[in-house]
Parts: sequence; C-alpha cells; structure tokens
Amino acid sequence: MVQVEGLTKTYDDLARGEIVAVDRLTFSAHSGEVFGLLGPNGAGKTTALRILTTLLKPTAGVALVNGFDCVRQAELVRNQIGFISANTAVYDRMTAWEFVEYFGRLHGLAPATLRERMEGLFAKLGMDDLRDTLGAKMSTGMKQKTSIARALVHDPPVIVFDEATNGLDAFAARASLDAVAELRDEGKCVVFSTHIMSEVQRSCDRIAVMHRGRIIDSGPTDELRERHGQQDLEELFFQMVRSADQASSPLGPHPSSLKPQASP
Repeated sequence: MVQVEGLTKTYDDLARGEIVAVDRLTFSAHSGEVFGLLGPNGAGKTTALRILTTLLKPTAGVALVNGFDCVRQAELVRNQIGFISANTAVYDRMTAWEFVEYFGRLHGLAPATLRERMEGLFAKLGMDDLRDTLGAKMSTGMKQKTSIARALVHDPPVIVFDEATNGLDAFAARASLDAVAELRDEGKCVVFSTHIMSEVQRSCDRIAVMHRGRIIDSGPTDELRERHGQQDLEELFFQMVRSADQASSPLGPHPSSLKPQASP
C-alpha cells in the first residue's frame, strides 16, 4: 500500500520566489484498489508521483510504499513499485523482448524466473507478435504495451500510472485500462493519475481531487457525488476546481457563486 503524510515540495524561482508544487499532501492507497489522483494541469499530481517513485525528494513530509520510506529506502521502494507514464522511453535499438528482459535483469531476477515472468506478461498483454520488433519500429500503442511489461516484469505490489493514456489511440488506451483492471483484480495497489473523467468512471474505486498542490476532497466517487450534489462526474470535477479557485482568489468568491440565504 501507499501512505503519504504531509508531503510538500517547494522550488526556488528567481522571478517568483518560492513555488509550492505539493502542499502538505496526505492520502493512502490500498491493495486491491485503484486510487485516482485527479487535477488540472499544474495541480501537482506528477510531482507527487515522482516523489513516490523516488525520482524527486520531498521538501517535507513522508511517503511510504509498502512500509519503505521513499527517501531513506529509495532502492527498496523501486523494487516495490512499477511506473508507467505517457513519456516512458523505449530504446530504439532493442526489441520488445530485449527491453523487458534488460529491466528484469536490473531488478535482479534469476534467468529462469525472468523467462517465466516474461512469457506470462507477453501472453497476457497480447505482445507475442512484438517480441522481435525494434523500439524504433514500434507504434505509440506498441511502445506503451512494452512500457507496461517493463514496469510489471518484477511483479511489484504497487503500480503507478501517470497520465499513461495521453496520446494513445482508442484501442491502445482501452488496453491500458484493461491492464489497470486486471492489476486491481490481482490484488495490486494501483495509483492512477488522469484528467479524463471517463477513465475515472471506469477504473477508479476512490479518488482525490488536487488543486494547487493540495487535495480539496477525496473519497469513493458515489460518496463525492452525494456530498456535492452533482451526479455528473465531469461536472463535479469542474465544480470542485472552480470552487477551490474562487476560495483561493485574493478577491474572495465571485458574487455569482454565492447562494442567497433564506430569511430567518
């Protein structure tokens, strides 16, 4: 599982001073569920996930993956996690099989175990016809399948999808979402970042909505609909972000957002 407490990441900018990318973020994600981390561009989702995957160090707070600290035990965390994004590179001069095998060896898998694991992954992801295809010859969808196999080859208990369907055609995006559902059914903890509401509707068990580095609300989608009086998930997302924007404006909420109060 994933536990995040008070996670903060700041940057110094010569023109603007200190920039807070992630602001005291707290959430947990559990085995056998898909936890959706939602928010507009610049909300801090990718920064938070890069901390979880040990690519960035936080300014403050704690992030644990299966009990291992993402700063003090970074190498152990990498063995517990698989990371897939829309920008994951596939090496042009390696075939799909060579690429996945290379990462399996980096994770220290024994040859026989690695071979068995790869055979199962290539079959499950429908990649047998890609075994000998060079990265330079792959379509975007083929590259994404190869990236998913690379992230899963060491059988990690926690999987992070960071906007992983961006730029994919409908068939490749569907294959990625099918993989998410299968991983949840296998008991994996899946952290799923997206801004596409149809993917949230289909894939996520619980969601947290981020705005300017903070979580403004979280819970099961049905619970959030009831709490905010909005059944349409996309409209609910926009409503929550607009309200947060208005609340954080130095001028205060716009008058049109204020509901008239009943007379006593």
